[in-house]
Amino acid sequence: QVQLVESGGGLVQAGGSLRLSCAASERTFSNYAMGWFRQAPGKEREFVAACTRSGGRTYYADSVKGRFTISRDNAKNTVYLQMNSLKPEDTAVYYCAADERVLPGSGSRPDYWGQGTQVTVSS
Repeated sequence: QVQLVESGGGLVQAGGSLRLSCAASERTFSNYAMGWFRQAPGKEREFVAACTRSGGRTYYADSVKGRFTISRDNAKNTVYLQMNSLKPEDTAVYYCAADERVLPGSGSRPDYWGQGTQVTVSS
């Protein structure tokens, strides 16, 4: 059982930056592909970004490409989401997810989820 704990959310003005972190309990963290998803009020959860086990390959939703960067530090069992040039439409609860077999993405259902961290972008 992998436990994931997100942190780093908060309130920021449009154009600002935040860095989210997701710490995993699993010692074999490097066995898991990792992803970030988000859910805005009244909307379905959507894919944001993902990275492979080594972090060598990354994938992004079109809506965040060029503004967000996913990275991981396997020595620290942590995955990050650097968010720049934030927009009010980025306001959502952000979740990290882990899967040992499938790269998280649109339509996927990762095995493990964190509890989420709120990001609010004011205009």
